[in-house]
Amino acid sequence: MRELAILSFVTLDGVMQSPTSADEDASGGFAGGGWGAPYWADVMPQVYAEAMSTPYDLLFGRKTYDIFASHWPHVDAAEDPVAARLNGAHKYVVTRSPDTPLPWGPATRITGDVVGEIARLKRGDGPLLQVHGSAELIQTLLRHDLIDEFRLWTFPVVVGDGKRLFGEGAAPANLKLSRTASTENGVQMSVYRS
Repeated sequence: MRELAILSFVTLDGVMQSPTSADEDASGGFAGGGWGAPYWADVMPQVYAEAMSTPYDLLFGRKTYDIFASHWPHVDAAEDPVAARLNGAHKYVVTRSPDTPLPWGPATRITGDVVGEIARLKRGDGPLLQVHGSAELIQTLLRHDLIDEFRLWTFPVVVGDGKRLFGEGAAPANLKLSRTASTENGVQMSVYRS
């Protein structure tokens, strides 16, 4: 049996959309992209130590997979431990396009009964399944109670509109805080278990 964890960067008002750059994801007219970039130098060492240093497989929605695939294969894994982990991890990609290539591998496409396939992956052997980004996929995982852990970094930023970690219609739930820490620049790490 393997667990599934969400790794997400969010603003104080719960937005997870486009933390890295302005052009990362402008869907829905979102103009606040890049809100996390000024904090990366302090945050990323903590993210790596707390959530990326042990083996895991990745579970992505197609849009996030494409964003990562346009960047991470071009980063020298010998010089960057995050690139080494991301590039070496098996990627499971939820997509509505069964014939579109998945150039950043190793990768497996998930289509059709997405919930059933993810539940099957969780019942199998292997390392943790970790979701990065993938707002739409997270909403599906939330609706079907497939998330075991939330690894959240909350940034001292308010952006207003945008895709939220807990979207409209999120079911009430009680989570248990398992660990917390903060960075010098005010980003709060909170790890919750469901």
